[in-house]
Amino acid sequence: MNSVLKFSIVLFAMFFAFGQAIAQDPEEDLLRTESSAPEDDDAPIDGIVKKRLVEEREILTYEPIREADIFWEKKVWRVIDIREKMNLPFAYPEMPFFTIIMDAAVNGEIDTYSTEDDKFTYKLEPDEVASMGASVDTVITFDPETYEENIQVVRNDLNPEDVKRYRVKEIWFFDEESSTMQVRILGIAPLKDVTDDNGNFRYEQPMFWVYYPNVRELLARHNVFNPGNDASNITWEDLMERRLFSSYIMKSSNVYDRRLQDYLTGVDLLLEADKIKNELFNFEQDLWSY
Repeated sequence: MNSVLKFSIVLFAMFFAFGQAIAQDPEEDLLRTESSAPEDDDAPIDGIVKKRLVEEREILTYEPIREADIFWEKKVWRVIDIREKMNLPFAYPEMPFFTIIMDAAVNGEIDTYSTEDDKFTYKLEPDEVASMGASVDTVITFDPETYEENIQVVRNDLNPEDVKRYRVKEIWFFDEESSTMQVRILGIAPLKDVTDDNGNFRYEQPMFWVYYPNVRELLARHNVFNPGNDASNITWEDLMERRLFSSYIMKSSNVYDRRLQDYLTGVDLLLEADKIKNELFNFEQDLWSY
């Protein structure tokens, strides 16, 4: 009789624990079940056909250039402000540009480099990049029954909307073999807004550098929203190579290694940036005699 009673108690405890586990957070179990469910190959297509051109395409490698053929070169740093109308695809809510490179960096798919310099010298680990995309705060809460004060640690992930500008490093050079002026992007660095405890903007901080030639394949696998035609598959690699973005010059290589804003302000800064842009565009034309 005692053995039967013990068996009944153990069985009741098992069922009770199972019921408590289910009742604790049913929504979490439902979300976990939905997220782990395999994709249905026969699911309806969100369109006319299933688009595979982006998955099947291959990027064109850069043409090899000899050092002796580089007649002239100039390094230029630009800033892309995604709040400008032409740059709105960078902030497309379905897949922001920052989310693409941030997820790839955290997962170890691409290499990132420290902003201590812009020469891609110090490589960052994925954990270091992940810490940049989140902050840890302590929040004081009160128990509703005992009114005791509790301190909780809360993790705040970086909102992609807080990254409003990107810094781009590029190099302009004249190739003697083809007698053409060319430009290649070397790196991209997202700039996040840093605010005080009251949410007031303080300054912009570069997070990390991404070496652009090594991320071309990644960018070629993600489409860019085309406001004119949804059927036109333009990738991020296409956008960067075709230079379908608006930007302004913040620095060019100089003997003082200083930015324009370090010695110019207001209209003078804009005029100097426009002057550098015109010099780059007119350099090739000034080489020829007509």
